[in-house]
Amino acid sequence: MAETLTSTTKHVAEGAYRWRWVALFVILAGEVMDMLDALITNIAAPTIRAELGGSAATVQWLAAGYTLAMAIGLITGGRLGDLYGRRRMFLIGAAGFTAASLLCGIAVSPGMLVGARVTQGLFGALMLPQGIGLIKQMFAPTEMAAAFSLFGPVMGLSSVGGPVLAGWLIDADLFGTGWRMIFLINLPLGAAAILAGLKFLPAGRSDHATRLDLAGAALASLAAGLLIYPLVQGREHDWPAWTFLMMGASLAVWAAFAWYESRKQRSGGDPLIVPSLFRKRGFTGGLIVGLVFFSGMAGLGLVLSLFFQMGLGFSPLKAGLSQIPWSVGTVLGFGVVQAVQRFGRRVIHAGALVMAAGIAGFYFTLQYAGIDVTPWQLVPALTVTGLGMGLLMGPFFDTALAGVEPAETGSAGGTLTAVQQLGAALGAAVLGTVFFGLLGGQVTSAADGGAAGLREDLAAASVPAAQRDRIANALRDCGHDRATAKDAAAVPASCHRLQDDVKAAITAVPQSAPAVQKAVADAGERSAKIGFSDAMKITLWVEVGLLGLTFLATFLLPMHARPEEEPA
Repeated sequence: MAETLTSTTKHVAEGAYRWRWVALFVILAGEVMDMLDALITNIAAPTIRAELGGSAATVQWLAAGYTLAMAIGLITGGRLGDLYGRRRMFLIGAAGFTAASLLCGIAVSPGMLVGARVTQGLFGALMLPQGIGLIKQMFAPTEMAAAFSLFGPVMGLSSVGGPVLAGWLIDADLFGTGWRMIFLINLPLGAAAILAGLKFLPAGRSDHATRLDLAGAALASLAAGLLIYPLVQGREHDWPAWTFLMMGASLAVWAAFAWYESRKQRSGGDPLIVPSLFRKRGFTGGLIVGLVFFSGMAGLGLVLSLFFQMGLGFSPLKAGLSQIPWSVGTVLGFGVVQAVQRFGRRVIHAGALVMAAGIAGFYFTLQYAGIDVTPWQLVPALTVTGLGMGLLMGPFFDTALAGVEPAETGSAGGTLTAVQQLGAALGAAVLGTVFFGLLGGQVTSAADGGAAGLREDLAAASVPAAQRDRIANALRDCGHDRATAKDAAAVPASCHRLQDDVKAAITAVPQSAPAVQKAVADAGERSAKIGFSDAMKITLWVEVGLLGLTFLATFLLPMHARPEEEPA
């Protein structure tokens, strides 16, 4: 495949493909659409859940469904471009992605929205892999670095602008669309990319395209689904036996996939993933590092957005603006990598340590500032977190692909990117489950901690002792049930009891009605904020643990991406 790409590149370069720079921006438009859609639902999830209903698992599936479908599709997306033409597959992917965005924008139920998100991910996986092949086809080697250098700034700006754009669109409520506009904005972008792609992208496909390994793709898809589904849904069903059976079955299917791929290569076929890659130190280490790191990173992004909005009460726009320091830090980290890349694997180790220090700083900021923490107070910790992430990610892919033979590059790159997306889906499932699993108990503990103060306020309002106890107990139960509710739109029975107890207290002392209502409202808000903050702090330490595992797994990588970089 590498030889084919090289020959194709020479052919086009000699013909001086005139529209190559315009075509590059068409490819970048597709990258931007994917980048934005991978980020925006983290900001929009609380608003979406409030309007459409659904459980905590719905929030997780909005992120995990997209990235899981992307991971599954990426493995085969590049091969389809080789078989049927990269421009054709890019255009089909862009059209499908745009249509799926429309379905997201008009969704009337959580199930329809999650299904549309999965469809987005599948078509995105068909669109994105064509970009590298098209660039190699259009540009001469002397222009290749300049072409690829545009990806960094565009992705960096997207990571900064994505959460802010999502928050602004939701708050602006353009044409009464609310959160739906974060998907509908893809319609003009997608249409422009399709029309420009028809005119400016070059035709052609690989001369030596391999056959598609459909059985391998099916096994990989089944294994991934058997792992992610029970992790997302298990908590809501109190972890029945079938969830653990599914996860065990996932391991068995992954083993069957490995056996099948090896057998296919021995028989002279074209496996989905070339088994010889797993004998490469950089590649196998890269898969482990990527799975652990991207799980933590994506999971943290989801939980952080939920905490800002559901815990601290930030508007979607404020939540998006609050994450700018993280994105800016990441861009700075990528810049620093250019100056220190000669240190090889040590840069990745340093990135993991710096990012862990930033997460620890986040914890201590919450510990110090409490429930009244402001976005400005979080700027130092988030900037350091982003800086570490940039340091870690900058040299990662180059180092992980060290030692990969030219004929294995396509399979290696697609597999590594797919594992990145699988890790993101896994992180949304695992850290989301940890956070929501902690939330009910932490809110209950916070309510118990504030019960004495609530009783004092109610006593000052002349509420009888028996009614004070009933209100305090009902407030605790209502807070717990709201935090663990499977349907955000439904009012738990305990909250109806709280309303009845408050009405009874007001009936007994009607002159104190404002004081009673204020005392209950303040106590409820305080216990919810403390509960969210405590759940977030524990989740932050889980993230530090994942970064510790990332640090250890990095020893599996080679010291340098290329032998000539080794010190003399």
